[in-house]
Amino acid sequence: MAAYKHHAFSSFIILMLFPLLLQFQFGKSELQLNYYSESCPKAEEIIKQEVAKLYYEHGNTAVSWLRNLFHDCFVQGCDASLLLESVNGIESEKASGRSFGMRNFKYVNTIKKAIENECPSTVSCADVVALSARDGIVMLGGPHIEMKTGRRDSKESYAKIVEEFIPNHNDSLSSVLSSFQSVGIDVEGTVALLGAHSVGRVHCVNLVHRLYPTVDPTLDPDYAEYLKGRCPTPIPDPEAVQYSRNDRETPMILDNNYYKNLLKNKGLLIVDSELASDPATLPFVQKMASDNDYFTEQFSRAALLLSENNPLTGDQGEVRKDCRYVNTN
Repeated sequence: MAAYKHHAFSSFIILMLFPLLLQFQFGKSELQLNYYSESCPKAEEIIKQEVAKLYYEHGNTAVSWLRNLFHDCFVQGCDASLLLESVNGIESEKASGRSFGMRNFKYVNTIKKAIENECPSTVSCADVVALSARDGIVMLGGPHIEMKTGRRDSKESYAKIVEEFIPNHNDSLSSVLSSFQSVGIDVEGTVALLGAHSVGRVHCVNLVHRLYPTVDPTLDPDYAEYLKGRCPTPIPDPEAVQYSRNDRETPMILDNNYYKNLLKNKGLLIVDSELASDPATLPFVQKMASDNDYFTEQFSRAALLLSENNPLTGDQGEVRKDCRYVNTN
């Protein structure tokens, strides 16, 4: 009987320690809430303060943080590869055509410097990307999302494969749904995440094909005339900042006006218009248009899934001192 109890106790201990043994063996641990509670207790509060400060100085930074999360996590996972500059043989993902219109990268380093002053070489740039997006969403009137931390930074850029992951501005809805599904986000979640277009803008370069030489018949005629006013020529200057916002009523608030506009045939991109006509997505568009709480609930769920896509953890990658460059040993 004693031998049986000893065997049972030993088996219990092994079961309890098995996850830790796996972490030790593979040098990997999972993301967790409050990862920096001991190593840098003020980390999340510092990021929150910096995001707020930057928002009041440059309101569009909050939109940038949200877009950074999408562009970083969609390409190979949430590892801050997006932030690397073209230097020492590295080709920056920021140089890709898919990154057209992205801005405010210099302010990521503003946040990182504040963190480094408190806890040198502790908080990863990948976590700065995730947490700044979380806090930026709140600044835009969106929900607070409890995000886990513990991501590590990539030592390489994935510039050569960005276009395989990030959908193009004129991709079809089926292509976009497939892209999101590849990172574990279902149709309902995809419709919700596209609601980020509520605070977005589309440059005329990516819009004129729906206006010239003839207007896309799926666009509301009056809205098309407004867009022509914003984009008066079929060949806009890519250096000029000519654009139209998805949501003219609440352009800096993350809300369900985007879906209301879609139902009025006022979607800027092809994928926006198709959301309101495809039977697989229309019911979600209608429900989000009528219920902002439902939209924010689904947006939170999908954004959380995106933020945890294939991160580097444990001893994988590194913690960059400067988000623009890999560490020099």
